[in-house]
Amino acid sequence: MRIDKWLWAARFFKSRALAARACELGRIESSGQPVKPSREIRPGDRLLVKNPSGEFHIEVLLLSEIRGPAPVAQTLYRETEESKALRIQRAEEQKAMQPFEIPSGPRPSKRDRREMNRIRGRA
Repeated sequence: MRIDKWLWAARFFKSRALAARACELGRIESSGQPVKPSREIRPGDRLLVKNPSGEFHIEVLLLSEIRGPAPVAQTLYRETEESKALRIQRAEEQKAMQPFEIPSGPRPSKRDRREMNRIRGRA
């Protein structure tokens, strides 16, 4: 079975075209080597999948050519414990680094805008 089709069926990507594009860009690796979208995949293969959700170190358990519900798709692979822990840690780090925004207050009045334009030299 083609790896791009399997990645789509396992719900790592929303479309098969996105899965194929990720393979072309080197975001999918098998044994440390980037793979092409047409590479055949077998149960027992170990993959590194990089997508917007994070990096997944997985082992292929089953093959499926159809895209089913998420609980069924999760039975197609097994993610390593280190990979899960690393993704959770990165998510917590990003959550902690949320940008602080200062409330801007009410909108400026027409008089305030005229004063800002005068100060900026636009009037």
